[in-house]
Amino acid sequence: MKATDYLSLMAQNSFRNRRRSLLTVSSLALSLCLLGVLMAMYRALFFGGETTPAQAMRLVTHNRVSLAQPMASSAEQKVQQIPGVEAVSPRQWFGGTYKDARDTKNFFARFAIRPNKLFQIYPEYSIPEDQKQAFLHQRTACVASQDLAKKFGWRPGERITLTGDTFAANLDLTLVGIFDDPDHNEMLFFSYDYFRESLPTSDPNRDVVYNLAVKADRPEEVASVSQAIDDLFANSPYPTKTESEQAFVLSFASFLGNLKLFLLVIGGAVTFAILLVSGNTLSMSVRERIREVGILKTLGFTRRMILGTLLGEAAVLGLTGGVIGCALATGLCAFIRNAPTQILQLRLLSLTPLLALLTLLMALLIGLASGIVPSLGASRKSILDALKHTG
Repeated sequence: MKATDYLSLMAQNSFRNRRRSLLTVSSLALSLCLLGVLMAMYRALFFGGETTPAQAMRLVTHNRVSLAQPMASSAEQKVQQIPGVEAVSPRQWFGGTYKDARDTKNFFARFAIRPNKLFQIYPEYSIPEDQKQAFLHQRTACVASQDLAKKFGWRPGERITLTGDTFAANLDLTLVGIFDDPDHNEMLFFSYDYFRESLPTSDPNRDVVYNLAVKADRPEEVASVSQAIDDLFANSPYPTKTESEQAFVLSFASFLGNLKLFLLVIGGAVTFAILLVSGNTLSMSVRERIREVGILKTLGFTRRMILGTLLGEAAVLGLTGGVIGCALATGLCAFIRNAPTQILQLRLLSLTPLLALLTLLMALLIGLASGIVPSLGASRKSILDALKHTG
């Protein structure tokens, strides 16, 4: 027989029982889709995209004990005096409620920051000069990213009210500017002083900061600046941890636990489940064809030829499920990437060609691993035992 004849035989036998093959391929596709998305999440979270020049010079300083623990408000001035620091500002997450809290559309990032430091620390944000000046000089002013303003149809002059939940403050803001963010984040910035003054005089949050955004003068000074900041507060009541912007964002995800271990365990469980499903299906398929194996041997098929044919059928099923699973994973990654999220790394979520190749390789290996035991058993049967087999 020619190689094309073998391939045709494998393809036909793989789908001879259409209902069972459809169910098997569907289960493989869905499982491999989940596996592909988990790998894409692992890559996006822990091996994200390239750091831009601006991001390479930014650091975040927070309490070493926990993100929920504060630092003294004087930390801002002390950090600013460290050689190599170009700019520093509190960057306080406000939370709160905009309109109806039950509508997820109304959830977006809201930060209190020093207006005169915002565009110095984030030089990639571009905004018209008149709007920038309005933000600097109006106490209740705020600026929004282009994507956020487009989402709500905001224009300069829009009144925006944020009702406090974590903090006992209600903010009545006026949108004075819209800036362009190349990363297309949905963000709102307002004055840290206005936020602080809106808190009750007895509120302890008036005298603390929870994290500082720091920009170094040059990329080569980032490491020394980071070390200098932590050394400065090492023996204080508020020891600090200074880390890159990306590492800080992942600190929020760490509240869910050990994400690396979680993703690896789920991926392993999915792979094991696929093996069980496909192994059971292929065992049934081979068991039904034992007599057929005997006939093939009488026609001159060797043990190796039969083993190769049966494994080829398992590989065809696995790869078919893998191809469909990759297509589903690509669509699901696109959906997650475009959904509202404050985990910025998920904006990088995609099934890259390398991940797609790994998913297909996994599908092939799963197919072969599932089919190896029943295929070996069938190929080793003698002609007489195979013909006597009743299923």
